[in-house]
Amino acid sequence: MNSYQVGEYCVIRPDADIGKGCVIGNHVTIYAGTVIGEGVRVDDNTVIGKQPMRALTSATTVDSGNLAGAEIGDGCILGTNVVIYAGCKIGADCLVADFASVREDVEIGDKTIIGRNATIENNVTVGSRCKIQSNVHLVPHCVIEDDVFISPGVVTSNDNYAGRTEKRKGEYAGVTVKKGARLGVSCVTLPGVEIGEDAFVGGGSVVTKDVPPRTIVYGVPAKVIRNVPEEELLENQ
Repeated sequence: MNSYQVGEYCVIRPDADIGKGCVIGNHVTIYAGTVIGEGVRVDDNTVIGKQPMRALTSATTVDSGNLAGAEIGDGCILGTNVVIYAGCKIGADCLVADFASVREDVEIGDKTIIGRNATIENNVTVGSRCKIQSNVHLVPHCVIEDDVFISPGVVTSNDNYAGRTEKRKGEYAGVTVKKGARLGVSCVTLPGVEIGEDAFVGGGSVVTKDVPPRTIVYGVPAKVIRNVPEEELLENQ
C-alpha cells in the first residue's frame, strides 16, 4: 500500500521515488527517475521530470541524453500546472506557484519561493530563502545568492548580440545577484551585470553595469542614488 495519496488520472512511472505523506493531485505526470521527498504537495496537472527539448537553432540548450530525474525536497509545495524538468534539484520547504516553469540543470536552495508564472531557465542557481515573485524571467546562466528578493515582472538577459554572430556563443552571461540584494518591480538587467550584496534596484530601472554593494540605484540607465539605510540591511533584520 502506498504511503502517499494519489488523485485521479495520474501517470507515475514505476521507478519514481515518492516519499511518505505526499499528496499528489489529479492529472499529475511524474517521470522516471524523479525523487520526491516526504510531505510534498503536488497540485493538479503538474509535470515533474520532463526531459528537455532542443530546437535546431538553440544556442543554450545542449544535447546531453536523458538527464537524471528531478529531485524535490521534503515539505515542498508545487502548484497547479507547474513544469519541473529533469536534472533540476529543489531544496526543502520550497513553494513553486501555479504555472511556473523550472528548467533542467537548475538548483534551488531551501525555503525559496518561485512565484506564479515565473520562468527559471536552464543552468540557473537560486539560493535559499529567496523570493522570486510572479512573472519573473531568469535566463540561462543566472546566479541568485541567498536571501534575494526579486519583484514581479523582473526580466534578465544574457546575450549582448541578440542572437547575431557566432561570437555571442562564447559570451553568454546572465545576471549575478549577490546575497540580500533586492530588485524592484519590472526592472531589466543586461547580460553579465553583478548586483552587489544588499543592493536595491528601483522599480522600472535598466541595469547596464555592476551595482555596488549596499547602494540604491534607479533610472534608465540605473545610477547610484544613495546608500541603503542601515535598518534595511540583511544583517539588521
